[in-house]
Amino acid sequence: MKWLLNLFNSSIGQKLLMSLTGLFLCSFLLVHLIGNLQLLANDGGVAFDNYAYFMTNNPLIKTISWGLYATILFHAIKGILMALTNRKSRGANRYAVNAKDNASWTSKNMAILGSWIFIFIAVHMAHFWGRMRFGDTPLFEALPEVDGVKQLYAGVAEAYQNPLIVLFYVVSMVMIALHLWHGFASAFQTLGINHKKYTPIISMFGKVFSVVIPALFALIPIVLYLRQVS
Repeated sequence: MKWLLNLFNSSIGQKLLMSLTGLFLCSFLLVHLIGNLQLLANDGGVAFDNYAYFMTNNPLIKTISWGLYATILFHAIKGILMALTNRKSRGANRYAVNAKDNASWTSKNMAILGSWIFIFIAVHMAHFWGRMRFGDTPLFEALPEVDGVKQLYAGVAEAYQNPLIVLFYVVSMVMIALHLWHGFASAFQTLGINHKKYTPIISMFGKVFSVVIPALFALIPIVLYLRQVS
């Protein structure tokens, strides 16, 4: 076990953990999007509320959710700490040739993107998860209920009446897209999956994923806002 602890405490081990947790969060994004797209159904929120009820009452999904929250915290905090360590190291040896000098803005500023995304997740969970879990408390307003089912759609629609919230969500999706644009392919590279035949395919898939998934997420608040103002 000692060799395993030494590996994860090393810079290579930390990069491996960041890659694995990042790919896990990519899979979560896809699953989360499939559920959230039900917000676009023109049924007054019935499909989405039933989906939300299932997700919050299924014992297996509830257990997996806590692992997801831990993964988000680890990935965000560890990523920021690694970026600060790298910046400090570069500052201590400012005249050394740095391989990142010719890197893209996205790869140089993953910590900034990650910090914004972490703040977005906190706001997002307060808006929706907080009201679902801790509604009718001094911290969160209760969601309406119908036959014992909390009407999360009503909370979502209410939030997206505010154009500033819609704008914040859209900008956050741009930040996520930029983060994924560099991070997706980089994760496979860190894991040693680097082949002249498959790497270009992975890179292309990563770019498509990094654009399409955030774009569909951004579409949801825009559509719900336009529905309410039209």
